[in-house]
Amino acid sequence: MFRPLSLFIGLRYTRAKRRNHFISFISLVSMLGIIVGVTALITVISVMNGFDGELRTRILGAISHATVSGIGQSVQDWPHALDIAKSEKHVKGAAPYVENQAFLVGRQSSGAIVRGIMPKLEPHVSDFNTHMKAGSFDSLTDGSWHIALGDELAMQLGVTIGDKVTLYAPKFRATPIGGVPVLRRFTVTGIFALGMSEYDSGMALINMHDAERIFGVHGPTGIRLRLDDMFDAYPVAQHLADRLGQQYQVRTWMQSNANFFKAIEMEKKVMFLILSLIVAVAAFNLVSTLVMLVTDKQADIAILRTLGATPRTIMGVFMVQGMAVGLIGLGFGVLFGVLLAINLPAIVDWIQNVFHVQFLSPDVYYISNVPSQLNWSDVGWISGLAFVFCLLATIYPAWRASRTQPAEALRYE
Repeated sequence: MFRPLSLFIGLRYTRAKRRNHFISFISLVSMLGIIVGVTALITVISVMNGFDGELRTRILGAISHATVSGIGQSVQDWPHALDIAKSEKHVKGAAPYVENQAFLVGRQSSGAIVRGIMPKLEPHVSDFNTHMKAGSFDSLTDGSWHIALGDELAMQLGVTIGDKVTLYAPKFRATPIGGVPVLRRFTVTGIFALGMSEYDSGMALINMHDAERIFGVHGPTGIRLRLDDMFDAYPVAQHLADRLGQQYQVRTWMQSNANFFKAIEMEKKVMFLILSLIVAVAAFNLVSTLVMLVTDKQADIAILRTLGATPRTIMGVFMVQGMAVGLIGLGFGVLFGVLLAINLPAIVDWIQNVFHVQFLSPDVYYISNVPSQLNWSDVGWISGLAFVFCLLATIYPAWRASRTQPAEALRYE
């Protein structure tokens, strides 16, 4: 005989034609609920991963994985600190910079963060050079008094390539008539677009030595680092701080943007919890299905009991029955979820092109497309969670079936 018996009978009940079509309908609804829930959960988590990765990439294109700064206004003996940073195992690039706030005046005026950089070293730690909309990144040479603006900042100032911009530094110079602000005229030779409004509307780049002159500092205000793995920033920063000594301090991108990324992580967890509850509700629809099935199969259960089937065997029969429905729904849900998550950006682009709509306006949002990043670990967690929900949903009906008394069930047969 087929062993185990509970698996054989449970699968036979699954394949057999049911007399009660309402039970079949409820089973189908339960299965569809699990499919929709698992598909939605995989897709939404993949989209959240995509947004998280896209924001990290764009933000870290402007800031650094770690920053070495001095205790005072500038970094002392910065070439020595730069050499030590470059010698660190996980550091892929290092570049000094000078950064300060300033007031820019073109046809209109606006405040901005002005960062002085070294064009030859900056591409090792940022992506400004690969996001130039117009002009040249390499034009920011020493003594040229050239400036590169974010595209939104250039629009606010009403300037373009070749126009003049006056930079007012936050310091005053003593003269016979009193203190006057330090200012300098720059020529716009570059316009960049990182895709992050915070930087595109509020940042300007000049040569580091020009920045030292206009801001009155001697040496860079910090050294920006890019690592081979940004998630190793904290241990690398700790080790580098020990090597550099107490006259330097090392901060990581996690410290600078902790609240922002914690908010994204919290949103992802909340969405996971909400959608998990939907999957749980769909899975526990199996309870009503199996309860009605147990009621419908009272005579069969009683006959099996009189033939020697134990309560444990009866319980296994209906757990197999419920798990068969759950696993079919889970399998199709994972399949549809993976396919949708992988192809979602192309599907969204097709809908936008066909119906001439824009889901994420670039004028409002940092990201104008819908990114999706499928992580198989998330698929594993979701599948395991849905499996547990389905398993729990079968326990009570199966236990109720195992408590059937043959004499009572066959009294009116």
